[in-house]
Parts: sequence; C-alpha cells; structure tokens
Amino acid sequence: MSFQTQVNATPAPAVAGDFASTNPRASVLAGPDGIVAGSGGLTVGCFAWLDSTAYTTAANTGSGLPDGFVRNSRSGLITAYGAEASLVIPAGFPVELFNEGDFWAKNAGGTAAVPGQKVFASTTTGQVACAAAGTALTGFVETNWVCRSAGAVGELVKISSRAAA
Repeated sequence: MSFQTQVNATPAPAVAGDFASTNPRASVLAGPDGIVAGSGGLTVGCFAWLDSTAYTTAANTGSGLPDGFVRNSRSGLITAYGAEASLVIPAGFPVELFNEGDFWAKNAGGTAAVPGQKVFASTTTGQVACAAAGTALTGFVETNWVCRSAGAVGELVKISSRAAA
C-alpha cells in the first residue's frame, strides 16, 4: 500500500454499485445454480448481460438492453499484485444482478449528468453514461434507467429503474 497522499474534508457518499435508497428493488431471476461472473471477471457498478444459452454467466459486454446492474455486494477481490483496491468479481464467483432499484454509478460519459436524463450502458465495458433520451452515443445502448442526480464526468451519480413520479 502506498503512502497516504490525500485527505478529504467529507467522506465519499458511496462506492459504485451501492444502493442509493431503500426503495423496492428486484434481482434478476436466476436458475438453480445462480449467476456467475464470466471469463475475465465482472466489474461492480456497471451493467451486465447474461449469456444467451443458459442465462447463468454474466459479462460487462453485450448487445441490446443489459440484463441487469451489478450490485456492490463486496465480492470483488484484489488479485493484481500491488493493487490497493478492486471492483472486479473474479470469473466463476457468484453475482447478484438487479433489474430494478436505485444505485450509485460512476458517470463514464463524455458530459456531466443531469437529473432526468436517460442512462446509457457501454456495450464493451458496461459503464454508465447519462444523456438526453434518444442521443446517439457511440458504443452505448440506451437503457430504461434514469439519472437521478447531477454529477461531473468521473463522479458518482444516482441512477434508478423507476420513471419519475
């Protein structure tokens, strides 16, 4: 571990993949053996797609609407030598995907997130971007999720599967 180089005045509001509320949530229906991370692992706080044959292996890559959002259930392991942190669930480890709920996610898009924008999922990494509905973001697919808080690029934002009330 390296020497501390920064002290924040306030703690971070969350970690990517944490619940953003206690509102009702729903996990993706899994078979008797559950869902596991595919080869290469699965990044927490991102969207995931299930394999199209058995629906038991999840990956942060896919096409069409993602099957769910990877919750931060503290199952990521630090496997890289010298690494200080990791949000990657190793291949073969159990995964809990959610298709409904309110979560914290890192805004990996090219612009700041604004409440009410649609949430887009990268088809190559599962990362989250927020933009106006119907926007053509290269490498991203528009989801049914909505951005619920403002956030600059690289900051955590709240996302929700629920439409505005």
